[in-house]
Amino acid sequence: MPDAAPSDRRVTLPRSRGNKAWIITGAVVAVVAVAGVSAFGIFRHSVNTYIDPWAKKVADAGYTMKTAQVGEVNFSYVEGPDNGTPLVLLHAQLMDWFDYSRVMPELANNYHVFVVDYQGHGETTYPADYVMTANNIGSDLGDFMEQVVRQPAFVSGNSSGGLLTTWLAANRPELVKAIALEDPPLFSSEYPRITHTVGIKAFKSSWAAAQNGFDDDFLMYWLNYNTAFFDKYVFTGSSTVIKYFVSSFRNANPGTPVELKFIPNNTVRLMMRGLEEYDPRFGEAFYDGTWNEGFDHAEALQKITAPTLLIHANFSTTDEGLLNGAMDQADADTAMSLLQNGTYKRVDSEHVVHLEDPDEFVTIINDFFLNGGVGK
Repeated sequence: MPDAAPSDRRVTLPRSRGNKAWIITGAVVAVVAVAGVSAFGIFRHSVNTYIDPWAKKVADAGYTMKTAQVGEVNFSYVEGPDNGTPLVLLHAQLMDWFDYSRVMPELANNYHVFVVDYQGHGETTYPADYVMTANNIGSDLGDFMEQVVRQPAFVSGNSSGGLLTTWLAANRPELVKAIALEDPPLFSSEYPRITHTVGIKAFKSSWAAAQNGFDDDFLMYWLNYNTAFFDKYVFTGSSTVIKYFVSSFRNANPGTPVELKFIPNNTVRLMMRGLEEYDPRFGEAFYDGTWNEGFDHAEALQKITAPTLLIHANFSTTDEGLLNGAMDQADADTAMSLLQNGTYKRVDSEHVVHLEDPDEFVTIINDFFLNGGVGK
């Protein structure tokens, strides 16, 4: 018997401690789980209730949303107070007017600003069979300026908006005083050259959506189709997380453009807004080359008589030999050689300069349009 008691105690004591340990561990896990769920709920609420602070800044600067019926197109645009010469801003492809929000308040101090959602973007509407070409879109934009702006204006366009600015200056010279081309894909977006650029991947997704249908939700289509893009610019596997929060935000804010505060890159975050309203037929026309039909970039540049500022952002070449950027140096040099009255500005910035470095963009624009005296 003396030997049995110690044996029983050795067995019983660890067993008792083990039960307590499991109870304590379970309680800790439960607390952590509850805390995790609570933290996630708080984070989700913060995402769903987020309002970009620049929305208020734009409104406080005196901007208002408007529409104008011009032929078969009902243009959606934002107009600022009349504080000077009209300045028409044309955003990049896949974006909408709000991508200029970081510079709109400052620009309102010296100009009468009009930020236009051109066809395929934002809330601008048009017939279902509208032809997505530079000539068609440019012609309607020209009529918009004639009908709404009503006097010669400064025009600044980024990316595809830069191409349309080029079209306007070449074909409707009476409408423009001077232009700024913010990293436009001159020559590089013409077919077949475009097939040797990184952009062809994005245009292919537009082509696929237009060909195969996308259930009228291009943002979700893009998230499914371009996971590698979000892996690179947000974090690996981010598209799944983003899709969850897109659905959550939409449920909490029906009819409100998606704004996901946790995406650190301004351009990517604001692109989400543009993708919600984007018509993939616009990108499809770049993919198959029809967008530039009848719009030769070299010929257009040669026709421009207005003072022209060419803003050239960063570019590189991938291991596959694809141009990663709007223009390489040869493209920019060729463009400058064709312009009659051109000024070149190289900037250390990514493609959407007015989002990457808004202060520098405003300085560049003011120096050219105002301090340089080109509008006099």
